[in-house]
Amino acid sequence: MKVEFDVKITAADLYDYMLAHTYSGFSGIFGGVVGALLIILWFNTSMIYYLAAGIVIILYIPCSLFLRAKRQAATNEFFKQPIHYTLTDEGVTVTQGEAEMVQPWAAIVKASSTNKSLLLYTSKVNAWIFPKRDLGEKREDVIQMISTHVSPDRVKIKQ
Repeated sequence: MKVEFDVKITAADLYDYMLAHTYSGFSGIFGGVVGALLIILWFNTSMIYYLAAGIVIILYIPCSLFLRAKRQAATNEFFKQPIHYTLTDEGVTVTQGEAEMVQPWAAIVKASSTNKSLLLYTSKVNAWIFPKRDLGEKREDVIQMISTHVSPDRVKIKQ
């Protein structure tokens, strides 16, 4: 089987990935819990600095990720052109302009999804982003290819 599609990564796609990646890890969860606890402390003590600190902590991560996504989308040449993906039984071929890279399925670390994208991790922090709007009717074929070639314990894709 072979599935081919093109994607155009936007700042919104990068932001969606960054939020999912951050809040699935320790630092994002910890920051949210600390911020919530500070707000709860404010309810119990009425000390305004608990409220201020809680709000700052809770808002800091999403705001900084939003700014970083906008900056990356605007300055990184990789995101300015469409990316062509070809999924085969051998692996994933990524083509952009004259550049081409082939990644075997065995090298895929994890596959997951958000409401807006499918994510195929090539390392603990790097992932290929497949926006669902760009996949169209090929989305089920892409999910099938990933589920067939990536170990089930590494696939966390919500349908």
